[in-house]
Amino acid sequence: MGGSFDGRLGQPAAFMTARVPSFTEFLAGYAPDLLPIGFRGRDLPGGGDIASEVIKNLPHATTIVAAACERGVVMAGDRRATSGNMIIKRDVDKVLRSDEFSAIAIAGVASIGLEFVRLFQVELEHYEKMEGRSLTLEGKAHRLAKMVRDNLGGAMQGLAAVPLFAGYDEESGLGRIFSYDVAGGPYEEHRYHSIGSGSIFAKSALKKLYRDDMSTSDAVLACVQALYDAADDDSATGGPDLTRQLFPVITTITDDGFHRLADAEVADYAQQVVSERMHLPDGPNAPLRTAS
Repeated sequence: MGGSFDGRLGQPAAFMTARVPSFTEFLAGYAPDLLPIGFRGRDLPGGGDIASEVIKNLPHATTIVAAACERGVVMAGDRRATSGNMIIKRDVDKVLRSDEFSAIAIAGVASIGLEFVRLFQVELEHYEKMEGRSLTLEGKAHRLAKMVRDNLGGAMQGLAAVPLFAGYDEESGLGRIFSYDVAGGPYEEHRYHSIGSGSIFAKSALKKLYRDDMSTSDAVLACVQALYDAADDDSATGGPDLTRQLFPVITTITDDGFHRLADAEVADYAQQVVSERMHLPDGPNAPLRTAS
């Protein structure tokens, strides 16, 4: 890598003098080639029908759900990645820790989405080290929006990845959810939300099952039910795989911080849902309440 050296630890002078709180902006000025394709107006290599066919067949990730609960927010995702009508992977982790009090999940081109996650994790850590404090949850959401917007060039060429961001807001003591479009967004969602190819089915399930002030365990169960419904109607969404012991990734973000549920715990929730579906294939009915 180029750049002058200042003699300390053999590091380029740029690393020792830069005071830019955004790691992405620093990298764009020092080594833009290390940024994901599509950032800063970079064009994709090649072109034409062959490139379009390659892009079309890249692995895609779906489906993500999130629901606010009494102590924060629950975020969950299925494990399947597809390429066209083929299942490419059955055990993809799409919901990941972004920092102590937030999580990020991705839908769309899996490789681009995972780059988003890694870059966002470094972005938040870099800001905290440079400024001596963490960004607010809303600040994190807007920082992620800038990163999504920077990938607009790639998205317009077929390399679109859209995140879902959620976390515990230490100022309000509430769980909050933010969605994005390919141009950046962000949009704050209330109570619950879903993204990905199965989102229309998952969100419809949550619409019937969700209640305000749900406990964390009830919100987890509602998310598992929603993912099951998505898998029931969307071939790109994977349901609980009891044979391979593959279950959704489920995380909670509360005042205690980020926590990923252990596989054994998720298996219990999944087994409960599958057992109930043996008797009620379409899932639980939402109670109808008459006005008092």
